[in-house]
Amino acid sequence: QVQLVESGGGLVQTGTSLRLSCAASGRTISSYRMGWFRQAPGKEREFVAAINWNGGITSYADSVKGRFTISRDDAKNTVYLQMKTVRPEDTAVYYCALGRASTLATIPQAYSYWGQGTQVTVSS
Repeated sequence: QVQLVESGGGLVQTGTSLRLSCAASGRTISSYRMGWFRQAPGKEREFVAAINWNGGITSYADSVKGRFTISRDDAKNTVYLQMKTVRPEDTAVYYCALGRASTLATIPQAYSYWGQGTQVTVSS
């Protein structure tokens, strides 16, 4: 069983930066795909960023491309989401996910384990 715990969320102002972390326990994340998704109030969960097993391939939603960066540190069993130049529309609960395959994936169905989420609120 894998446990994922997100941290780093909070209330920030438009244009600032934030780094989310996702610490895994129970299983090493090496060899597995990792992803970040978010869900705003009244909206469905949406893809934000994903990374393949060795960090060599990444993918981003168009809305965050050029502003967010996903990375992984397998030695620390942790995945990060660096968020820059945040906007009010980035306000959401951010979820980390692990998928039991090595290739990158952008759909929630490709992920088997999910964290509880961390709230990010961007004030204008």
